Amino acid sequence: MARSGREGEERKLVLGKYELGRLLGQGTFAKVYYARDLSAAGTGGTGSSSSVAIKVIDKARLRRTEGMMEQLRREISIMRMVRHPNVVGIREVLASRSRVFVVMEYARGGELFAKVARGRLTEDHARRYFQQLVAAVGFCHRRGVAHRDLKPENLLLDEDGRLKVTDFGLAALPEQLRHDGLLHTQCGTPAYVAPEVLRKRGYDGARADLWSCGVVLYVLLCGFLPFQHDNYVKMYQKIFKADYQVPPWVSGDARRLIARLLVVDPAKRASIAEIMCTPWFRKGFVPPALSPPVTPPKKRLDAGDDDGGALFDTGGGDDDNSSSNSAGTTTSPRSCNAFQLISSMSSGFDLSGLFENEQKAATVFTARAPAATVVEKLESVARALGFEITRGKGWKVRMEAKAEGTNGRLAVTAEVLEVAVDVAVVEFAHDAGDALDFNKFCAVDVRPGLAEIVWAWQGDSPPAPAAAVGTA
Repeated sequence: MARSGREGEERKLVLGKYELGRLLGQGTFAKVYYARDLSAAGTGGTGSSSSVAIKVIDKARLRRTEGMMEQLRREISIMRMVRHPNVVGIREVLASRSRVFVVMEYARGGELFAKVARGRLTEDHARRYFQQLVAAVGFCHRRGVAHRDLKPENLLLDEDGRLKVTDFGLAALPEQLRHDGLLHTQCGTPAYVAPEVLRKRGYDGARADLWSCGVVLYVLLCGFLPFQHDNYVKMYQKIFKADYQVPPWVSGDARRLIARLLVVDPAKRASIAEIMCTPWFRKGFVPPALSPPVTPPKKRLDAGDDDGGALFDTGGGDDDNSSSNSAGTTTSPRSCNAFQLISSMSSGFDLSGLFENEQKAATVFTARAPAATVVEKLESVARALGFEITRGKGWKVRMEAKAEGTNGRLAVTAEVLEVAVDVAVVEFAHDAGDALDFNKFCAVDVRPGLAEIVWAWQGDSPPAPAAAVGTA
């Protein structure tokens, strides 16, 4: 990270094309700074075009806390999935050896909480913010994302007063559902959490979000919380019974909408579609104009390097890079950029450690073959080792041992990520069975059979990358 500045002026930190400014806030693992995009400013960009917020995350501190690395990876993936006018946008992710830098849209207007703290809003103002909140939450739910921490502190305003949902650190994806199809992690802010979350019996994340939306609406219209008490146990008792009072200044239509959201039985709680059909919500509602899906950038084999780090990008835009035909056969593998390719070849270049499991040796290799060929070879080698094969969504192959191992039957999923026409990265994931059996599978068992297509295994000395990459 370089410093810049003129004589007599305070020297400022520069991260690549971003000049860092004042501290906006901080938490246990990260600090958020205001920054300017110098490339936008250099072309005459002002205001929102050059202003960004950069979350600076300490890798070492994250590694010391179990589950935090995966949580950050999930948060970044989710932010890429939910590109919407009423969601804080993510621009890019940079990394150095010690830190990760998440570059996000800057919301100049600050938290909606600051407005509510000064007193309740007029019904028209509350309606406008609530309409934008519901539009954003509905979009997230259609993408399979449950936010799980909706509250005014996580609702920002841009320079035009447009609401922006932020902080997806507790958000959940479908793969986090248990066998019963429900989420079980108890999380969120107590005063905004749905009763079914508190009961610890499993819950639907989307329906729990709608309860939180109801609490937010109540706060906007009333200026205080519907369920509050100095004693948490008594507050929870109120939540379990939906025991609240609506002040007389709230209109009848707004009361009825709140009553349809703050329903203890999640199955009877109003859905997004039902909310949008109510007279109170429909008044003056203009659906946000969604941007067209982001087209993934053309694959490039030159990774930039800022502060000794590199861009971490899973390649996704608004949509996943894999697609299937009607028969369920994959037609395109996930793409992988050059940073991931370099990371997979040599641990010396690996700055993505934050985003990987601690056990990394021999779990990733780079192949000099088309994705389809790699998948066929994986299947052939696995069958020869006595594994049952199942094709998964995208270019994934699940391999399960027929024989019992030390701790049950070993199951491994291999995913192929395309870098170029004849270059792919393969990642092995441990699904079931003993960890030692998994390590042996990756480091010893499959290597001989894959030798003819392997370019380099992660952690091994890489081949001459410049020549090889140049011809890919």
